[in-house]
Amino acid sequence: MRYVFVVLALLGIIVSSLALREHYRVGDSPCDINDKWDCGVVNQSVFAVIAGVPVAAIGIVGYFLLGILALKRWYRLMGLATLVALAFSLYLTHIERDVLRVWCIYCVSSLGIISLFTLLSIGTLLSGAARKET
Repeated sequence: MRYVFVVLALLGIIVSSLALREHYRVGDSPCDINDKWDCGVVNQSVFAVIAGVPVAAIGIVGYFLLGILALKRWYRLMGLATLVALAFSLYLTHIERDVLRVWCIYCVSSLGIISLFTLLSIGTLLSGAARKET
């Protein structure tokens, strides 16, 4: 199961890297689809930075750490981390939907990845596959 988690972490790093590229992009965004889907608007908004750090960079680091926890089979700690990451992702989704009223395909993809990560980590913990305690 840990390799499934590692693949999900790699996918999360890729998606977060694409979002980070949008954060620093000058000019039109390639995912500027219409007035409801525009990664540039989302990733260059005031909500895309926390304490001077782009949210997408936080995502890259977070997915990297989740991958490390998976490799080490520290499933309990990983489960806790995925719940925190899911809560953060849901908060960002609220910002997209209710404040900006614009969606980012990379952000929505990341929400899907962390949602799956969370469900699988809970399933892993409930199935008793967590061999190491953290």
